[in-house]
Amino acid sequence: MYPKVNEVLYIQIDTGDEKEANHVYKSRICEIHDDFFYIEVPIQEGTGRLKKLYMGDELSAYFLTEGGVKNFFNSYVLGFHEDVIRMVRIRKPDLEEITKVQRRNFLRVQTELEIAVKHTNGSRFVSKTEDVSGGGVSFYAESDQKPEEGDILSCWLLLPYKNGTLEHVPFESEVIRVKDLSNNKSLVMLKFISILDMERQKVIRYCFERQIESRNR
Repeated sequence: MYPKVNEVLYIQIDTGDEKEANHVYKSRICEIHDDFFYIEVPIQEGTGRLKKLYMGDELSAYFLTEGGVKNFFNSYVLGFHEDVIRMVRIRKPDLEEITKVQRRNFLRVQTELEIAVKHTNGSRFVSKTEDVSGGGVSFYAESDQKPEEGDILSCWLLLPYKNGTLEHVPFESEVIRVKDLSNNKSLVMLKFISILDMERQKVIRYCFERQIESRNR
């Protein structure tokens, strides 16, 4: 079941920042089209603060149906429209993507992709990712390559699509966490701090392809 026009959406936003991801915003559905919803600019619950969204922002949302049942789905920002009010265009999920089981995570897919990393100190290396989302990536680093939390890294990611095409996605990122592992490696978690909208869309497209692929197995 899809939500209806004027129904309230409760939204969380994946920016790679765990604190921000815990904030809940309210919005209202303005229009429903074949492939997208128009929603109002979200407002943070409790403060009334408007939340500015950007192209490619990844959303985890739910709406309520009879009996207070929460219906969850993932989406992302496709664009904006100025009318009497400013509206945000978000991807309309397929019906089977709407679930009554809470999705605690955003559309983050586990996948081993090639990532090239350049540190501000000039060091460079190539590694493999552990997971990818529209808000950031995690990758493995050897002990002598391990960056520190707060470091800024310039990277590119190699994305292979189902149709056989390959895309190189460049971005700048901040290290938000480093987790030491037992094999002299570390898991480095990044959030995007500078990425073109079209490049972020490539990452999100890849994540949705992977999600559909895993569902069909």
